[in-house]
Amino acid sequence: MKLNGLSLLALLGVVAQTGADPTWPSSIDEVEEIMFQIASTRSRKFADSVNPCTSQASGPGRHSAAEWLRTAFHDMSTAHVPQGLGGLDASLQYELTNGENAGPGFATTLTWMAPYLSRRSPMSDLIALGVYTSVRACGGPAVPIRAGRIDAAQAGSPGVPQPQNAIGIFRNQFARMGFTPEEMIQLTACGHTLGGVHASQFPDIVPPGTTPNDHASFDSSVAVFDDKLVTEYLNGTTQNPLVVGPSRSINRHSDFKVFSSDANATISAMAGASNFGDTCRTVLQKMIDTVPPGVTLSEPITPYLVKPVQLQLTLSPQLGGLDFTGLIRVRTTDMPLSTIQGLTINYKNRNGGSDCGSGPCSLHLSVQGVGRGFDDTFAWFPIAQQLPVSSGISSFTVTIRRTDGSSLLVDNNGNGYPLQDGVFLQRYQSCLLATSGTTTLSAAIRNDRADIPVKAVVYYKTPQTGSVVPALNSMTLELTKGPCVGSYTLFSASTTIPGGRSVEADFDIISGEGSSALVDSFKKANILGGACQPFPATGLCTTPTPSPTSSSSQTPVSTESSGVSSATSVSSEPTVSSESSIVSRDVSTSSELAVSSELPVSSELPVSSELPVSSELPVSSESPSSEASSAPLSSSMESSIPSSTISSTVPTVSLHHREFIGEYRLVSCWTEGDGARALNGASFAYDSMTLESCMANCAGFDYWGTEYGRECYCGNSLHGSSSSAPLGECNMVCGGDSTQYCGAGNRLELYSTTAIRSSSTSSTSTSTSASSASSASSTSSAPTPTETLARLPTVSNYVHVGCQTEGVGVRALGGAALADDDMTLDMCADFCSDFAYFGAEYGRECYCGDSVHSSSEPAPLEECGMTCAGNPFQYCGAGNRLELYRANNAPSIIVPTPTEISSWASASSTQEPPSSLTITTSTTTTTEASPSHRPTVSPYILVGCQTEGTGARALGGPSYASGTEMTLDACAEFCEGYRYFGTQYSAECFCGNSLHDTSLPAPLSECPMLCSGNPSEYCGGPNRLTLYRNDDMPSEEPDPEPRQPPFAGDFVWVGCRTEPVAAGARALNGSATASDDMSNEACAEFCDGFAYFGTEYGRECFCGDEIHEESDEVDEEECSMTCSGAGDEFCGNSNRLSVYGRDEDTDADTDMGS
Repeated sequence: MKLNGLSLLALLGVVAQTGADPTWPSSIDEVEEIMFQIASTRSRKFADSVNPCTSQASGPGRHSAAEWLRTAFHDMSTAHVPQGLGGLDASLQYELTNGENAGPGFATTLTWMAPYLSRRSPMSDLIALGVYTSVRACGGPAVPIRAGRIDAAQAGSPGVPQPQNAIGIFRNQFARMGFTPEEMIQLTACGHTLGGVHASQFPDIVPPGTTPNDHASFDSSVAVFDDKLVTEYLNGTTQNPLVVGPSRSINRHSDFKVFSSDANATISAMAGASNFGDTCRTVLQKMIDTVPPGVTLSEPITPYLVKPVQLQLTLSPQLGGLDFTGLIRVRTTDMPLSTIQGLTINYKNRNGGSDCGSGPCSLHLSVQGVGRGFDDTFAWFPIAQQLPVSSGISSFTVTIRRTDGSSLLVDNNGNGYPLQDGVFLQRYQSCLLATSGTTTLSAAIRNDRADIPVKAVVYYKTPQTGSVVPALNSMTLELTKGPCVGSYTLFSASTTIPGGRSVEADFDIISGEGSSALVDSFKKANILGGACQPFPATGLCTTPTPSPTSSSSQTPVSTESSGVSSATSVSSEPTVSSESSIVSRDVSTSSELAVSSELPVSSELPVSSELPVSSELPVSSESPSSEASSAPLSSSMESSIPSSTISSTVPTVSLHHREFIGEYRLVSCWTEGDGARALNGASFAYDSMTLESCMANCAGFDYWGTEYGRECYCGNSLHGSSSSAPLGECNMVCGGDSTQYCGAGNRLELYSTTAIRSSSTSSTSTSTSASSASSASSTSSAPTPTETLARLPTVSNYVHVGCQTEGVGVRALGGAALADDDMTLDMCADFCSDFAYFGAEYGRECYCGDSVHSSSEPAPLEECGMTCAGNPFQYCGAGNRLELYRANNAPSIIVPTPTEISSWASASSTQEPPSSLTITTSTTTTTEASPSHRPTVSPYILVGCQTEGTGARALGGPSYASGTEMTLDACAEFCEGYRYFGTQYSAECFCGNSLHDTSLPAPLSECPMLCSGNPSEYCGGPNRLTLYRNDDMPSEEPDPEPRQPPFAGDFVWVGCRTEPVAAGARALNGSATASDDMSNEACAEFCDGFAYFGTEYGRECFCGDEIHEESDEVDEEECSMTCSGAGDEFCGNSNRLSVYGRDEDTDADTDMGS
């Protein structure tokens, strides 16, 4: 809002308002304060990391403002606008390790912003606000900010543009985001006017040691938002490392490709300070306003002319008074403080009248502080007055008294500023011990409402592995009725706020339900002291005259339960029409003027139904949170925060994780699968959930788990993409038993019959040690654990995947190998602790690897039927079958169903949870044709899904893109003459004769995107190629002609022999090893002292003093796999040994074994 002080009206002592404040309280209030309160009195300090623009808070050469700007782009740039996926949704917090977001800048940016996260300031709004803040701090334009984004609950699809891309790929990627080719150029220029490129992330572009701080700037004014990037490029003096220098010779000069893509027409039009600023304001706003479908953004946020802050009523120890405290913030940008004499608050009693006891219904305020933003100044007027209890308060208006005798009445768009006195926090009888989170909340309830239930809904943060941003959770406390003191009754409850960030919590105090409820909302925990003060006064109970239900003080609050999460929805808002008018009267002795302007009510700020969880972060010494007024406010965000309910009348000291329930034992806290349930058997949901009732529901299943406090799931196996989680993440109390935990949002309290193990034979990833398990079983009603043969869901930090075949001609796991007659799963897990996967085979063999070969496939569990040599109660695979486990952070190899693919593809979009859960014991089928991975595209055969290289394309030949006509046949035809072709992101095609050495096989499930020109085919995924190979095309370096050496060390060639698979044994049962440098000579040296050795699978070596009698001799041609360390030798094959023996042993044993 601006005041025209030079108009004729001003000469008459009357000033017209040219804009209107939002109706207070508004959903944008928290973001508005963070945005505009930059310095001095009540600064929120959000901008301190980027203001001044030269700030390098993350270290020398790392300009925070540049990092904030690029954080927003990287978060938004994976959007697929035509498909309605992604956008600016804070999914970046889960994507920091995917290779596209190199460097520490994104993590440090999100870490700085994390303390400002609240139910009314989601992380995605903070990232958008970071663009305004960083650009403005560096002298750039004020980018309009709109609030209302919804945070994603998990990572989105990859797809951030990379410098090696061809211009056609760039155009296709920006079109996917919703940007034209001209906007692509503009956004790139605006994003690169700050900062530069770091050698630590891009050593091929900025060679280490060649620039100060190993940082090459985009232009000569690295910490100024100006057009130097443009003008230096156009006049040929640029030192932009993405235009000149080493990037050109390696095809990574991406800024040059982009800027020159239209013969420099667009970049030339940006020259000049005004042109550059106007263009960047527009294109950066479009960037941050690119949001997922279903998100409704507010109008652009502007600062209030008059804004109440931290309003609070408190029952005074002098029982006749209500202490009224808070502040009024006045914007003085267009109305200098020197022209303001003071403020007058005129208030109405609780019945909406003007009878305020023995005194007037008015308060006079004086300025006691000033503050500023980037473009605005503010004056602060504190409130510290006592109101009569007998009359109370319901609303007020503010009059600005000017030094020239005129005045300006501001009345909140005709509504008055609401303030109810029926329920409010009793601040000094409440307390918080920040070190432990121990909290007591006290409230004063007017006696006409003393028989209505009172509760507090506390919103708090907890850390989460895999994100630097904490999760938002909620708990509900039922307050206990205490003493009556005059016209009010005190209520209180105590709890412990978990997560280590209790000072960043906030809460609502609520009296009643539905349309008659009252709320004292958005109270910040950081206003509470460390010790609760006793209330000194008691006296005769009285009942003041309540306001009628139609009074403005009776603001409704609705509370309702979400069907899945049981999250309490707290909604309260003033009665305001969708279009209200503000009435401002300038009063002088001679005239009065009413000016009206239409103002739409701002939208509510929702939040994702499942919020991210993050590791604990240091709390700022000066909390970024500002305290809100006691006026209620609706926010749909609050309805989706995971919640629990705690009653102050029920002791909570026995609340704990139960190790045994019946014949089941606690495994751990467990995540849901990626796009699938961890347990896919039956499911149930009801408000009276207990662990015992869930166990009864799941009778006959191997596993069951509770979730969200009220849901129950059953199954006989765990989905391969689910994994264990810290036990502290299962922190929601069971709806039917407040002493039990029933999981949390996206977290199962998992129980299993197979988790019960003797400590002498195995160790599982449970929350308690073997000794505590023994103690628990002897002191509880749970039966003593008994040993049974079963599959372990977890071993150490690995989770069971299933039974898996060996590869076709190769090992499924190509890392280390071990064979031992005492083999157990625990031994194998320990041996493979540095690898992403381990697998046990043949009962006594162990294999490790960081990926599973693409020719390996899942097999029925019953095919992995051999028990471990060192533990008969564990399964260790079978012949040519691996009992496969993967580390928690390893990618899943499970090929998804079409439904799972759809779920995976829309991972970063926000969806409302279903209103209820139903039993899901069966699946449905469809006759519609499903898309598939074509095995051949003549003359090419399917290799599998393949990652892009690290900082390079997997296929370095020609490429093209088509957003509407890409098919596998079209790409194969385009790549004719090349050994490989691959499709990516539905619309991109790449060719090459070799794969970059940093490109790796990936699960087929990671190539789930349909071809833009043929929806029955798959064309890769984000950063993933559906890869095909033409074996008729020679490789660039032909392999040498291999042979079988007649001698190796002191051994001579015996022949090619089979493994005795049917007997469940090895042909040679002595020592074994495996190596990527295997040769027959190396195996002979390893087996020195044995009578025989044999090489197998190209890289494995087995020793023994005799050959198993069921090992058969076969044609020499069947041992045709070359040695991993000697390309001119054969080292057996799949299930085939190249056998060598010592001269003195060869004849007799060979005859016996044939």
